Amino acid sequence: MTDPRILVLIPARMASTRLPGKPLKDIVGLPMIVHVLRRAQEAAVGRVAVATDTQEIADAVTADGGLAVMTSPDHPNGSNRIYEAMQKLDPGGQAEIVINLQGDFPTITTDNIRDVLPPLEDPAVDIATLASQIHTEEEDLAPSVVKAIGTSLGGRRMRALYFTRATAPTGDGPRYHHIGLYAYRRAALERYVSLPPSPLELQEKLEQLRALEAGMRIDFTIVDTVPRGVDTPADLETARSILSKS
Repeated sequence: MTDPRILVLIPARMASTRLPGKPLKDIVGLPMIVHVLRRAQEAAVGRVAVATDTQEIADAVTADGGLAVMTSPDHPNGSNRIYEAMQKLDPGGQAEIVINLQGDFPTITTDNIRDVLPPLEDPAVDIATLASQIHTEEEDLAPSVVKAIGTSLGGRRMRALYFTRATAPTGDGPRYHHIGLYAYRRAALERYVSLPPSPLELQEKLEQLRALEAGMRIDFTIVDTVPRGVDTPADLETARSILSKS
């Protein structure tokens, strides 16, 4: 039985510049969005739905027995899209936590989805997310790998201080690869989408900095694996290879 207080929403749209139509790309016989949908359902943490502006994506989801919510094509980001979907699915406000699961994470594990929730057991935390320790120089130096900088809270928990595309912090010690899976308190999501883009968000091109600049608290769980996002044809082939063996 999934928790009615938790919504897992998967934003998906066709307009990808590097891989057009990627939610419907075939991976071992299923559209990519269906792989993500199934992982979310298997995690069994809450009600799952795909938030999209494209009928073809909605049709693929419903053909697999999933729930799709049609949203405006004009949203600037996935957070605004899931906010609209939340309002449509849960107008009475029963859902207290909303998980934003990217629609291009077909290799995400059910454990990763569950791991995003524990930081919200602390009432001081507004938003929870994930990160994994970096072990290669390639990851360390790549601007496409967002670094999560935080202070340890013990165990596998850290409080986020900053996110950056730079190689940071400098010096000896671990660095962490941020994973773009978020769990919001409902009030935090409402506040986030009401805020204008912040200066550091625009400079780094990282939406989560808007929340930090507004004084919201983000904690993250350290996990062992990084789900591979699919942004390019090469990424798609990697996902096909991984899932063909699972």
